[in-house]
Amino acid sequence: MFMKRLFSFVVAAALALSASAQITLGEKGGVISGSLESNNIFYFDDKALSTPAPDDLFGSNDYIKVDYAVDRFSAGIQAEVYTPALQGYEIGNYGKPYKVLIPLVYAQWQDKSYSVTLGNMYEQFGNGLVFRSFEDRQLGFNNSLLGARVTYNLGDYFAVKAIYGRPRLYTNYQTGWAGGADLSISLGDIFGMSKGALFVEGSYVNRHEKVSDLTADNLLNMYSARLNFDYSGFTFRGEYVGKGKDFTQYGNKGWAGYGEIGWAGKGFSFTGSARALSRMITPLKANGAGTGNTLNYLPAMTRQYTYMLANLNPYQVNAEGEIGGQVDFYYTYRSKSNRYRYWNFHANYSTYYTLRKDQSNSGNRERLWQDINVDVTRQWSKKLKTTVLYSFQEWNPTHGSHHRTYVSNIFVADVQYKFDRKKSLRVEAQYLLSGEYEGDWVAGLVEFNLAPKWSFFVSDMYNLGRTDRNGVFKGTEKNYYSVGGSFTIQRVRIQLSYGRNRAGFICSGGVCRYSPEYNGINIALTASF
Repeated sequence: MFMKRLFSFVVAAALALSASAQITLGEKGGVISGSLESNNIFYFDDKALSTPAPDDLFGSNDYIKVDYAVDRFSAGIQAEVYTPALQGYEIGNYGKPYKVLIPLVYAQWQDKSYSVTLGNMYEQFGNGLVFRSFEDRQLGFNNSLLGARVTYNLGDYFAVKAIYGRPRLYTNYQTGWAGGADLSISLGDIFGMSKGALFVEGSYVNRHEKVSDLTADNLLNMYSARLNFDYSGFTFRGEYVGKGKDFTQYGNKGWAGYGEIGWAGKGFSFTGSARALSRMITPLKANGAGTGNTLNYLPAMTRQYTYMLANLNPYQVNAEGEIGGQVDFYYTYRSKSNRYRYWNFHANYSTYYTLRKDQSNSGNRERLWQDINVDVTRQWSKKLKTTVLYSFQEWNPTHGSHHRTYVSNIFVADVQYKFDRKKSLRVEAQYLLSGEYEGDWVAGLVEFNLAPKWSFFVSDMYNLGRTDRNGVFKGTEKNYYSVGGSFTIQRVRIQLSYGRNRAGFICSGGVCRYSPEYNGINIALTASF
């Protein structure tokens, strides 16, 4: 079985390598394009880890998409194959372990002022607080809507779109329906604003589901009102959401408020945002489960890190009730005598609290999250660039139900050096200082690139632990090592790595899924034509 799967992967890679350009058909110049993505892990038993390897020691998530476009018409189809799904992906908990799905089939006509789409579609209203259907393969997330969408634009003054269909929850389309409309009016164009833009927008969303064990239908209505303004470097975004009575929230109503301001000038920019949520959990299905069981989009509005230790415990949104926000400051100073020399300064602060006192056992509003971080990037020359980062993170392990927070101090040094146009080296050194939770951590990364085809890396993340005042040791003293590389040719990229992965949350766009720890070989292939 192992050799068959390996052979299948090699064949898929060979086919992808031969696909180097779009295909043109017919006299009208219709174009066929597509993509292939295959993520595979060969698991190993590791007695030092708490999560055992799966029985067949293998997992694979594969995606194939083909699109056709000619003139104003386009169509496409996507297939997903799980043999079985990788550990940590919730789609593996639905149906049989081995799955072949067709989550996307669509046909679209795009005219100058209107469009019509039939089949599966992705859409978002405003900031997504009332509705967003999207795909994120890193999360194993795809809640496409199977139905119809119509859009209409009246020049630059007026835009409206309407959707209706059945939402997808992992392997199945639901018996319920979801639909709505979104309207945008450009007051700036109507009144002839030459230096700015002013939009008034609104949305309405309805979800209707018949549930056998309920005396009444699971019916929900939501609406939003938005205002967007831009003028001479200044921006403002505002949205208010009202949510009707919802069975999934014990018949309670919900609401949300969002505001954002920003300003950008010569070398300096500022952005501030605030958001409050109350009972905004909005599932596709009343009795469904999983991260994918959601009709709207509630990302964590905090800084999103790429460094290992800074992203060890990312913030998880408390959609039952939270209030908070974040601010960002950027400043760039460039040398007038050497265009390769500059300083970038960035400071960020975010904090969130429970919204209502009844959310905690103490009867008080509890802190959910706080992050104070500063990073400085210095481009010393055409070859050398350095970045240093400090982050103070405080997070509540009970999501606000108890008065308890853990504190981490994270230090990062990142050095990049270009030997010539093709060869470069990047080195990271990281330290997490904490007297709580799992104690201290240390991490490092070395990455060597041979552009444009080859890249190699080796990394390690080790838990040092810590002994508290009572002499009790906290931590695991485990190291999570990884080594690998990638090869890119034309539109094809193959990556191979081996190592341990720590249990924790994997986030994309502020939305996270939990992944268990494992030891294994990762093989990933992406290709397009």
